[in-house]
Amino acid sequence: MRIEEIKSLFVKHKETRLFHRYIANKHILPLLLNFKKLIDLETIGSSVLGEPIYGLKIGNGNKRVLMWSQMHGNESTTTKALFDLLNTLLDNELKHILEACTLYIIPILNPDGANAYTRVNANEVDLNRDAQNLSQPESKVLRGVFNAFKPHFCYNLHGQRTIFSAGKTNKLATVSFLAPAQDEICTITPTRKVAMEVIGVMNEALHEVIPNQIGVYDDAFNINCVGDSFQCKNVPTILFEAGHYHDDYERESVRALIYISYVSSLDYISKTDVDGSLYETYFKIPENGKCFLDVIIRNAEFNDDLLDIGIQYQERLIGNKVEFMPKVVKIEKLKENFGHIEIDAKGFKVLGDSNLVVDLDYENVFVIINNEKIALFSK
Repeated sequence: MRIEEIKSLFVKHKETRLFHRYIANKHILPLLLNFKKLIDLETIGSSVLGEPIYGLKIGNGNKRVLMWSQMHGNESTTTKALFDLLNTLLDNELKHILEACTLYIIPILNPDGANAYTRVNANEVDLNRDAQNLSQPESKVLRGVFNAFKPHFCYNLHGQRTIFSAGKTNKLATVSFLAPAQDEICTITPTRKVAMEVIGVMNEALHEVIPNQIGVYDDAFNINCVGDSFQCKNVPTILFEAGHYHDDYERESVRALIYISYVSSLDYISKTDVDGSLYETYFKIPENGKCFLDVIIRNAEFNDDLLDIGIQYQERLIGNKVEFMPKVVKIEKLKENFGHIEIDAKGFKVLGDSNLVVDLDYENVFVIINNEKIALFSK
C-alpha cells in the first residue's frame, strides 16, 4: 500500500475518544460495546484486582495474528492505534486483510497497571518477565490465548521512553522494533528471519515519514520475556515500541506512526507468504542508543567549573491525566547527549525555587538563570 493511502485512512478512522497517555478499561469499554455486534468480544480473564481482561477476534482468514497491548500499564500509545485500526477494519476498509487474516487482539492485558498508570501489575510484577513462571493471572491469560489461538505471528506492543536514539546520533528512535532471540548466541533462526522480514517492511514504510528515526533493540536473550519465549516456540514475534516524536509527549503523532506500522505489516502478511528470505533489510536499521534527555542545560557554573544539567520528565498520574514533572537526573559533562530542549546557562549558576543551586533530584517546572525564570515543562 502507498503511504499516502495509509495516512488518509488514519485521518479518517482515528478514534478521537482515546487521547493523551492515560488509557484504561473505563476508556475502552464503551468502544468495545459499540463493536460487539460486529466482532467476537469476550472476557478472557481477570486481573489481580478483578478487572476484566478483554479479547476480541476479527477476520476469517487462515493467517492468525495475535496482538496484545499494555502489558505494561503505562504504555498506551499502541492501544490507541489498535482502536484506530479496528475502526478502519470495521468500516469495511482493508477487506483483503480480513479475508486473509484472523486477528486476535487483547487491547489491555494489564488493566490494574493501566488504572494506576504503572509498568507493573497490582502485585508489582513486570508481566514481561513472567513468561516462564506464569505467576500472575494476566500472564496466564495471555498464555492461554496463545495456546488456544495458535498464532502464526505475534505482535508484542509496547511504549518506550524519550531517551532513545537511532544509533548513537541526535536522531530520535521514534519507533523501535525487535525480532527477539531464540537462544543465548542470538542465532538468526528461520523464525526470526520471518519476523525480521516483516520489520523490514514496516521500516521501509516509516522511512517515508520519519527517515532515520527508526531503531531496533539489542537482541540479548531472556527466556523470561514473553517475546523471547514465544519466539522459542517458533512463532514469529515482533516487539513494537512507540517512542518519542518532537514535542509529542501526548504520543498523538506517534500513534499515527504505529498505525502505519500495523497496516503496512498486515497488508504485507495478507498478500505474501512470508518465508524470511528478505530478512537482511532488518540489519539496515540502527540499534537504539540512549542519547537523549528531555532537557539539557549547558554550561552551568558549579564551583568554578562548567557542567551540564540533564533533566528527565517524571510521568505522574494526577486526576485522570498524566502530567510531566522535570527532575534533575545528571550533573556532568553531557557531550554525547542531546536534549529535546536545550538551554545555554552561559556560565551562570542555575538556581531552584529557593534560590539555591540546583542539585540532583531537584524537581520543579522552572529554574532561574541570571535572574530569569525559565520554564522546563512539556505540554
